[in-house]
Amino acid sequence: MPKNKGKGGKNRRRGKNDNEENKRELEFKEEGQEYAQVVRMLGNGRLEAYCFDGVTRLGHIRGKMRKKVWVGAGDIILSQSLRRASG
Repeated sequence: MPKNKGKGGKNRRRGKNDNEENKRELEFKEEGQEYAQVVRMLGNGRLEAYCFDGVTRLGHIRGKMRKKVWVGAGDIILSQSLRRASG
């Protein structure tokens, strides 16, 4: 039987050339937005956050940022509350 000398798959090549880190500009809060600190991650893209107005709220990470920007407990985030019009 031949020896298994291969490294196996594309996974080993995936992170080879990933040295660049893109710089992003800091986004400041606008009307309807609030700074918050992540208390804990709840799974499935949901989190519990302590807003700077003194209220603990439940939030979720938007789909565009879900796998690209990692959010952990203790991170400062910019949250936006959804005010839905009745009727």
